[in-house]
Amino acid sequence: MGKEKVLKEIGEKVRELREKKGWTQEKLAELAGLTTTYLGSIERGEVNVSVGKLCGIAEALGVEVWELFFPLPLYEQYP
Repeated sequence: MGKEKVLKEIGEKVRELREKKGWTQEKLAELAGLTTTYLGSIERGEVNVSVGKLCGIAEALGVEVWELFFPLPLYEQYP
């Protein structure tokens, strides 16, 4: 799985969890110590987000950081 795909899937998971709470991007960004613009870029998979920023997002959402990586496959199949 390529980097772009991983970043996109993480961003989609962040958006899913945020929307499940009924939060705007502004609210999550504030709680996670990010700008709304940067959070939007994360949700669209446009930036190579750091582990530290992911930890802040996870804490704000009340989840463990590893939960942001699902539904990523646990392994890749090889031919």
